[in-house]
Amino acid sequence: MTNNKFELQTNTVWSFPDRGKWATHGAGYRGNFSPFVAKNIILRYSSENDLVLDPFVGGGTTLIECKLNNRNAIGIDINPEAVEITTQKLQFAVQNEPSTKVLQGDATNLNGIANNSVDLICTHPPYADIIKYSEGIEGDLSLLPIKLFLEKIEAVAKECYRVLKKDKFCAIVIGDTRKNGMVQPLGFEVMQKFITAGFRLKEIIIKEQHNCKATGYWKTNSEKYNFLLLAHEYIFVFKK
Repeated sequence: MTNNKFELQTNTVWSFPDRGKWATHGAGYRGNFSPFVAKNIILRYSSENDLVLDPFVGGGTTLIECKLNNRNAIGIDINPEAVEITTQKLQFAVQNEPSTKVLQGDATNLNGIANNSVDLICTHPPYADIIKYSEGIEGDLSLLPIKLFLEKIEAVAKECYRVLKKDKFCAIVIGDTRKNGMVQPLGFEVMQKFITAGFRLKEIIIKEQHNCKATGYWKTNSEKYNFLLLAHEYIFVFKK
C-alpha cells in the first residue's frame, strides 16, 4: 500500500519523475496530481486523526493518501463522475480506518462544512478551461475562461478561509496557461485571490512537470511559433 521510495521534501523545488502508483493511485483521471505531492503536504502540514478537505477531489489522490496516513477526510466535487471514481478508489482496507466522505458539491459554497472545522486543505483545482472535466455541468470551473474562473476562485478562497481552523494550512496546486502565444500567469492570480481572502503565504513551491518533452508535435510547434513549453506548476501553501 505504501511507497518505499518516498522521502519528505526539504526545499522549494519538487520533482517526481515516477508519479507514484501505490495503493489505488493511477494516471487514469486526466489532470490528477502526483500522490508524492499529496503525501508531502499531508505529512508536513497535518497530524494523525486531523480532518483534511479537498474541495476539488477529482480522481481522489488526496483522499487516498489521507486514508493511508490515518487522516479523516472530506472530498467534494461538482462532477458526479469524479465522486463515483473517488468512492471506488477508496474501497481498500487499512489497519486504522479513518473517516472518509466523498460528496457532490460546489467549492464556491461549502455550506455543509462548519466554520473553523478543518485542519488542512489540500487541493488541485482546474486551470481554468485547459481541461474540461464535464459537458455543461453548471458551476464547473473547468468550463470557464480565465476571467470568470478567477471570479469563482475568489469565492473558493473565501470558503476555504471560513472552514479552516486558525493557524492551519491550505495548499493549492496550480499552474499557468498560454493564450495566443502569451503566458497567462494563472498561478499567481489564484495566489493573490487567496491572499486577498485573508491567508498568509507560507511557501511557494515549484513542481517540475515530467510530461512536457519537446518531441513530435509540441517540439515542431515550439520551434515554429517560438514558445517554451510550460514545464512547472506551483504549490502555494497558505496559513490562516
